[in-house]
Amino acid sequence: MIVEERMRTFINSLDTGNTPFLEELEQYALQERVPVIRREMQSFIKMLLALQRPKRILEVGTAIGFSTLLMCEYGPADVQITTIENYEKRIPLAKENFRKAGQESKITLLEGDATKILAGLSGSYDLIFMDAAKGQYIHWLPDVIRLLKKGGVLLSDNVLQDGNLIESHYIVERRDRTIYKRMREYLYQLKHDPLLETSILPLGDGVTVSVKKEEIEWENH
Repeated sequence: MIVEERMRTFINSLDTGNTPFLEELEQYALQERVPVIRREMQSFIKMLLALQRPKRILEVGTAIGFSTLLMCEYGPADVQITTIENYEKRIPLAKENFRKAGQESKITLLEGDATKILAGLSGSYDLIFMDAAKGQYIHWLPDVIRLLKKGGVLLSDNVLQDGNLIESHYIVERRDRTIYKRMREYLYQLKHDPLLETSILPLGDGVTVSVKKEEIEWENH
């Protein structure tokens, strides 16, 4: 736990919730143990969408489409979202949820390995949301920075691993040590890359917000 449970519960108790379809989808995901973004992260994304008004969004990690549809619902009316998913069992569910929500025209679902898909993408995105295999974030970063437009925002979820990231390497279970090492490296890179301005927040399971600097700012450093 990163934030004290009573504080988290209090903050979430003030939340006004989402559309009925999203509420139903979230309950389904929780019952079926499908990972979806936490309530506090949902609220943060809605605030970010209202602030930035991104027209082109790239999401790495669709699952059953909950966060995709949240961004469709609370983003600009003309938003276009490209989302990547590799887990074959969840892809049909995501497609069905997009259809039920009536948002198919706003969403492009790319099926397969994100490493290969990201390398093949071109153009630029206003917002990139990373919420897939945590141990791969560091490997995807070069392509993600390339695809992020200047002034665009990179949002990465689950970066503090329920607080385990501040523990000694030897305390972390052996099976989790690779993710532990790679995530610490990822956070270091986000904070030290001259193209990015990054804040690490103890929100939910930890989130980073990175802005790609304008070229003139980069040249002045």
